[in-house]
Amino acid sequence: MSLPDKYLIVLLGPTGVGKTELSLKLAKHFNTPIISCDSRQFYREMRIGTAFPTEWELSQAQHYFIGHKSVAERYSCGMFELEALDLLKQIYLSNDFAILVGGSGLYIDALLNGIDDFPTPDPELRKMLQQQLKTEGIESLRHQLKILDPEYYNQVDLKNPQRVLKAVEVCLQTGKTFSSFLTAPKKERPFIPIKIGLTRPREELYERINKRVDQMIELGLVDEVKQLVGFRNYNALNTVGYKEIFQYLDGEITLEQAIELIKRNTRRYAKRQLTWWARDNDICWFNPDNQTEIIEYIERLCRTKN
Repeated sequence: MSLPDKYLIVLLGPTGVGKTELSLKLAKHFNTPIISCDSRQFYREMRIGTAFPTEWELSQAQHYFIGHKSVAERYSCGMFELEALDLLKQIYLSNDFAILVGGSGLYIDALLNGIDDFPTPDPELRKMLQQQLKTEGIESLRHQLKILDPEYYNQVDLKNPQRVLKAVEVCLQTGKTFSSFLTAPKKERPFIPIKIGLTRPREELYERINKRVDQMIELGLVDEVKQLVGFRNYNALNTVGYKEIFQYLDGEITLEQAIELIKRNTRRYAKRQLTWWARDNDICWFNPDNQTEIIEYIERLCRTKN
């Protein structure tokens, strides 16, 4: 007798679109916990600037991978893949469904498809690229990446020096594109993924983003960042909402300028997220307000697969 099918509902979409609210509705309907796949919400010290779920939201369903790491800890896609797979094994002992929620495409891909083991870094090559970054700036590495791997160049956060450096490093060390490691043959998974993409009209999404940034400021984002000044060189803090406030604290820009930069850079990040997922034809897109339609789609899909 074959085991019943297990499903992973993958709720993805750009920042600010409304994933959290819908995830709670789905968790209640399917009686299952929520696995977060927002790489910025992994860090417990970054609550305000990453729009952590509220205490009330966290109380409405069991959540995993929210604030489970410190900004001083190293965490990678590969580590998330292994930990999330172990967690899913436990969830599927008593549930046919689990929910994955987030906007970090690289981490979602790692869990759904697996990633090939990247080569062990060459210390000399790493040192050379770090020196290049220091003396020539990130633009030099961006130019290399555009030549070595134009596909990944169009997907990566070009403002993130660590990701750009890593991609260039892998290309130079292996002679292969970095993106080829991300599109390797899929690994076997103990679940059937159901990908739900959430989107809104652009102006509506941008307005939601702008309002959320204003709320972050009201909730005390500046004070949160002040507490993290000693950690500012850690990769976790090289992200929108924190970089701009560091600039303000350094006296480089005014608070008003920092707020506008956060809004602009968050909108650009949302656009890059949508570009990343545009390549995936398995995603079915919905407006997150259409909750009934989404639930009906999931249940209909499950019936056709049984």
